[in-house]
Amino acid sequence: MTKTELAEIYRGYIACLNRQDWPDLGQFVGDDAVHNGRRLGLPGYVALLEQDFDEIPDLYFKVLMLLCDPPYIACRLGFDCRPRAKFFGLDVNGRRLSFTENVIYEFRGGKIVEVWSVIDKVAIEAQLRGG
Repeated sequence: MTKTELAEIYRGYIACLNRQDWPDLGQFVGDDAVHNGRRLGLPGYVALLEQDFDEIPDLYFKVLMLLCDPPYIACRLGFDCRPRAKFFGLDVNGRRLSFTENVIYEFRGGKIVEVWSVIDKVAIEAQLRGG
């Protein structure tokens, strides 16, 4: 798979997330998907995303940076949203937050098989303190 092909698949995945098109997620995510060391499988991956959108109704994934080195993609995602109550154990209660997530994906057979994700919690804490 070329870098261009992998980037196109990834952008399709992000569009699928933003549409909350869970029936089509299997087109992009493998049946035995692993997220941060936890084997979720496709059903668990969908459940994780459904929970995210339940807790953050205006969640939108914006690609800020995308690097491809097949079979891997590294991406910096940007978020500007209002989590409902608690977010990463922090009392957010509907306050608008801007933060980023750095994610590395491994693809096999054109599908995501493993995800390593780190969200910038320090940026969230600073905003909640008024910084």
